[in-house]
Amino acid sequence: MTDISKNLPRDTFLYLLAIITLVVTAVGFGMAVFNYIDFYFPDPATDYYRSVSSYESPIRQAMAMLIVVFPVFFWVSRFIRKDLKTHPEKKDLKIRKWLLYLTLFAAALVIIGDFVTVVNNFLRGELTARFVLKALTIFFISGSAFYYYLAQLREKGIKWIGVFSWVVAAIVVATVLWGFAVIGSPFKQREKRFDERRVQDLSMIQGQVINYWQMKESLPQNLSDLEDSISGFLVPQDPETGEKYEYTVYKGKEIKFQMCATFSTSSSADVEYQNTAPKPVSPRGGYYPYDSWQHDAGRYCFDRTIDSELYPPINKSLNPKL
Repeated sequence: MTDISKNLPRDTFLYLLAIITLVVTAVGFGMAVFNYIDFYFPDPATDYYRSVSSYESPIRQAMAMLIVVFPVFFWVSRFIRKDLKTHPEKKDLKIRKWLLYLTLFAAALVIIGDFVTVVNNFLRGELTARFVLKALTIFFISGSAFYYYLAQLREKGIKWIGVFSWVVAAIVVATVLWGFAVIGSPFKQREKRFDERRVQDLSMIQGQVINYWQMKESLPQNLSDLEDSISGFLVPQDPETGEKYEYTVYKGKEIKFQMCATFSTSSSADVEYQNTAPKPVSPRGGYYPYDSWQHDAGRYCFDRTIDSELYPPINKSLNPKL
């Protein structure tokens, strides 16, 4: 048995691994750049209610794909090139050419799918600038993949493949670094998660205060009044420090209270017209702008006013004539 025959299973595995990692890298790169384009070129027609934080999840996913998968693809491709230099007779193997064409086929499917998505968005009225930039991104992905593998099939321009690979690697690294510039470091993301938890806690407390008012026609004087051993409700505390949230009842005719917390970051301006001015508690089933949880970094307070007509006491709502 020749050395080539002995290494055939290994070579087949490497080519299949190259196919899979190429497809995942292409998808991750396209996902990352597409979201960067959407982030920097927002479309008022489609992104009016889209928050900045909504870009973070797909960008994180794309970055994870590039960070994990692209190095594998780069190493496998480099190993295959070196092996072909050591064993040039492998270039004529039919299985190699079959797998190279299979790679091009898989890459073509990904590229065609991306083009369909981009053109569909354009036909829906997406900004021309976004369409052009996304189209250029697809051309880069397709051009890179097809040049790399066609050069190996035709053995033309093969001497530039090594340099070309490093150029593509540099672009992928820049894309990942760009992602950190958009969504922040992992430490920044952790701070945002804590702030999201704080907002959820305050929203929960607000709901309990409303329920307390409807049941007793008065506001609780402190947060401990909200705790209920039967329902099992316990007042949440700051997830990072364990400190209690601040709560104050305003004196006067209005049914008004204030909740305060210390935030690590400044919340993103999720909607352009959104603001942080005090506003009434939202009616049941209500939508923005009644409830705003936008905040600055540091200690920040939210003023809430309960409208007794929107949230009437339970007894009066059941007996309107009384």
